[in-house]
Amino acid sequence: MNALAWVAVALGCAATFDDLRRRQVANWINLAGVAAGLGWHAWNGGVAGFGRSVGGAAAGFLIFLVFYLAGAMGAGDIKLMAAFGALLGTSGILLAALLAAPAGGLMAAACLAWKRGARSIPYAPAITLGAWLAMVGRG
Repeated sequence: MNALAWVAVALGCAATFDDLRRRQVANWINLAGVAAGLGWHAWNGGVAGFGRSVGGAAAGFLIFLVFYLAGAMGAGDIKLMAAFGALLGTSGILLAALLAAPAGGLMAAACLAWKRGARSIPYAPAITLGAWLAMVGRG
């Protein structure tokens, strides 16, 4: 496992813990993930790597922006997607979003069954699972 994968593990664990504990993901966690992704890709891929990282961060942010604007997702969730996007790049974050959706759906169904009337769920665990699976799938 390379350093980038360890950063993704740390980011996911920190975000998930924070979301489960406080029902929000702290900005410093997301900022650290974006900075690590940009730095890693700039160091290892030069300008092109930096560009892929910026594109991934933008794509990650924009993927869930519609849900945030509709009131269905918190700001920390879209910033977490941007952080994972900086780590995974554009194609990786698109796959992560596709993998996070069913995980989030299963979590929502479980929460509704367990806590009747639950109005929201912490979505960082689903985002993290999707991102981790996308990283494993890319090799």
